[in-house]
Amino acid sequence: MNLPNRLTVWRIALTPVFVAALLLPHFPWGKTIALGIFIVASITDWYDGWLARARNLQTAFGALLDPVADKILTCAAFICFVELRDQNGNALIQAWMALVIVSRDFLITGLRLVARERGVMLQAEQFGKHKTASQMIAIILILVGLAAREEWGCNSKQFDTLFCTTAFWLVLMTAVLTVWSGWTFFWKNRELVLRDA
Repeated sequence: MNLPNRLTVWRIALTPVFVAALLLPHFPWGKTIALGIFIVASITDWYDGWLARARNLQTAFGALLDPVADKILTCAAFICFVELRDQNGNALIQAWMALVIVSRDFLITGLRLVARERGVMLQAEQFGKHKTASQMIAIILILVGLAAREEWGCNSKQFDTLFCTTAFWLVLMTAVLTVWSGWTFFWKNRELVLRDA
C-alpha cells in the first residue's frame, strides 16, 4: 500500500478516536484533542491527494476510499454536534441539518460509484470544492468554540450564547451550500443517473 493510501486508511482509523474525544465526558482535553485530530486529518486529506498526483501514485483503491474517508470524518463531526448541548440543554445543531449534509454526501458518493462502474470518472465540481471547504471551516470553528467553552476557560453564559448562535448559522449556511452543490452535480449528471430508471 502506497503512502497516500496509508494516509487515507489512517484518517478512517482516527474517526473513532475523534468521536470518543468529542463525546466521552471524562476524556481529558477531549475537545482540544478532537480539534487537533480534525486539523491533522484535513491537512493529510490535501497532502495525500497532492502526493498521489505529484508522484503518479493514483490507484483505484485510493480513488474509491479517499472521498469515503473524508465523508466518514466530516459526517461523524456533524452527527456528534447534534449530541452536544448548550448551557440550556438544547442541541448544538439541529438534527435535520446533519441529516441533510450526511444524506447529500453519501448520495453523491453513490452517484460516483455508479459512474465508475460504467467507466465514467466524475470529477469534483468547483462548487463541490467550496462546499467541502465550508464544511471543514464550520467544523473547525465549532471545535474551537467547544474547546474554548469547556477547556480553555471561556465558559460564561454570554460566550455560550454567542458560540451556539454562530454554530447554528455556520451549519445552516453549510447545509444550504451542501444541498445546492449536490443538486447542481446531480442535474449535470442526470442522464447517467436516469439511464436505467
